[in-house]
Amino acid sequence: MTTSVDNAQTAADPTDTLGTVIDDVIRPQAPIVDRDGAFPRPGVDALAAAGLLGLASSTEVGGAGHGMRTVAEVIERLAAECGSTAMVALMHYAATAVIEAYGPHDLRAAIATGDHLTTLAFSEYGSRSHFWSPTGTATATDDDTVRLDARKSWVTSAGEANSYVWSSLPLTRDAGPMTLWLVPADSAGLSVAGDFDGLGLRGNGSRPMTADGLQVPATARMAADGAGLDTALGAVLPWFLVLNAAFCLGLADSAVAEAGRHLTRTTLTHTGAALRDAPVTRRDLARLMIRTDALRAFLGDTLTALETGRADAMLRVLQVKALAGETVADVTDGAMQLCGGSAFRKELGLERRFRDARAARVMAPTTDALHDFVGRVATGLPLLDEANR
Repeated sequence: MTTSVDNAQTAADPTDTLGTVIDDVIRPQAPIVDRDGAFPRPGVDALAAAGLLGLASSTEVGGAGHGMRTVAEVIERLAAECGSTAMVALMHYAATAVIEAYGPHDLRAAIATGDHLTTLAFSEYGSRSHFWSPTGTATATDDDTVRLDARKSWVTSAGEANSYVWSSLPLTRDAGPMTLWLVPADSAGLSVAGDFDGLGLRGNGSRPMTADGLQVPATARMAADGAGLDTALGAVLPWFLVLNAAFCLGLADSAVAEAGRHLTRTTLTHTGAALRDAPVTRRDLARLMIRTDALRAFLGDTLTALETGRADAMLRVLQVKALAGETVADVTDGAMQLCGGSAFRKELGLERRFRDARAARVMAPTTDALHDFVGRVATGLPLLDEANR
């Protein structure tokens, strides 16, 4: 399990540019994205124009050359403003990790310059959140192409991304549990089914996709046949889990900040006291702050473990999303209670963060699955049973 370290030679601090994009586009658009369930195209385009979609791309292909720590900060700040935009970016960076390792130079360059949005297409109807057990097939044809057939259940940015990092069963039986492919969005036989009308993350475009006789060149395979699970666990999972934790941190931190502002500025006319003047209210706010800051510290330690190659890096990666998912659910729930009836109105943005936070527990690998993984690592068992590999 590896991750790149931030390149100190990159010229501009991307977080400076991000602030402008957030102020001008993402924050004003967030309520509209949520209300309409609209894909956050203006925000994604603004991130691309600012060079932020190429943040994790190598300088060799024109990218910013930053590592996971900087990207996590970007996801955290995006999630604080618009969970849907943050999730689209998160999945783009996770897919980019595979493409950087195995994708063609021209595609890597397109991602680096912001001309290409990519995403992961792992979860399937047949295996649900068990992304490590694909049911979709890959079949070699006579003309050096491969036929892909699958029913993907959840694909973020479905119909909006330019490409999909696609999982399937291997071409050759017993080659391994999974093979990964690079599927262009304009591939014949690729379709998107229905709209996404969810509780939260309403603009992330997570919809079912079907491949029916979809053909890709044999060169579209990323890594060896059957090696897709090792690639997913080694290249994708660290980015996906750590960035999910950063996503949760952004939601939790913004919810606590909004609750603090509400308690400070809201007064009771008949007593003249602000809500913050009640000791129990201050105590409850403090508890939310402490839980959020504990998550921040754990995320920071996870990044350090990855950057330094610490022996417990894999354990930390598995733990951090489980911790983050439970933390953000509890913190946003607590913020709603602290702010009372005001939190149920759209103006504070707390109910949106509350809804967006529910996704972390059920997004594969789910919290329950991660707890099992952590227990396996802690007791010396393999991450997955041999039957799943």
